[in-house]
Amino acid sequence: MRHFVAAAGLSVLASLCDAYEIEEETVFEGGAVELSILSTTDTEAFAPLIAAFQSTNPDVTLRYTVANSQQVYAAVQEEAPFDLVISSAMDLQLKLANDGFATAHGSDETIGLPGWARWRDQLFAFAQEPVVIIASTTAFGANPPRTRADLIDVLRDDPATFTGRIGTYDPARSGAGYLFATQDARQSDSSWRLAEVIGGLDPKLYTTTGDMIAGVQSGELAIAYNVLGSYASQRLTEGDAIIIEALDFTHVLLRTALIPRTATRSDLGASFLDFLLSEEGQRLIEDETGLPRINEAALAAGPHLRPIRLDPGLLVFVDPLMRQQFLNEWTAAVVQD
Repeated sequence: MRHFVAAAGLSVLASLCDAYEIEEETVFEGGAVELSILSTTDTEAFAPLIAAFQSTNPDVTLRYTVANSQQVYAAVQEEAPFDLVISSAMDLQLKLANDGFATAHGSDETIGLPGWARWRDQLFAFAQEPVVIIASTTAFGANPPRTRADLIDVLRDDPATFTGRIGTYDPARSGAGYLFATQDARQSDSSWRLAEVIGGLDPKLYTTTGDMIAGVQSGELAIAYNVLGSYASQRLTEGDAIIIEALDFTHVLLRTALIPRTATRSDLGASFLDFLLSEEGQRLIEDETGLPRINEAALAAGPHLRPIRLDPGLLVFVDPLMRQQFLNEWTAAVVQD
């Protein structure tokens, strides 16, 4: 199967009113019909799924476009012509569905999802990922923190080690980072205490988990807070760092998909979505992409695991006034210039 990287690096789709930016566009050649997917998930991670889908749908050429979650949200709002939209920013996806940008879809695969993994018949989760802490083995040795309270104590006791060496998402620039920060605030007051302690240690702010992982690997960072556990598991080797699921609570992100109302081939978008949710698709997600499949038993076995639910509560912090108020408070706590 041949495929071509049609655009690499940061690009602007000028033909669509310069409305949003993409990172990469790859065409997986097939037959005469085209399925167009917009996604926040790396092309490399999705390639095995695309190959398996095309093996049973050889007439389909698949155009896979990668953008960050804010740009994915903007593209759908601008009614860009994609047939399926995938994002890790659950709140933005729910906002799009709630505002009428998604087409309803029902199938055996969508009905088979647990209730917490779908919203109405418009938004569907196909992977669940813990949001973790990465701790440098050099900085923490054999006794890494296990809770946020532990982490607060460690940071307060040894500011010399951690000043300028803590990484976390910038919620103003990252949709996933904003989601994690707001969910922290909803979950516990200890998150604000931790934010203030981190803020006093001159943290570095990022827009991707990959950059934070690289920072820990290089020794630039001693700790990275609120990163995607699936990416960390794939990219860190034993001895690089310790991946911590905090025992007070660990958010579980649901990676979701919707079919935009402007899809030109909504039937193909629905077909790929059903493939993701099928037993074969779920097996490939677990075995080939490194993303954990939807698994209720795994959640039941980990009482510290708290799935971020697909419910209207996610919309509270998407409101522009609430968003600005939250960012002001977060900035005051963490960016202590």
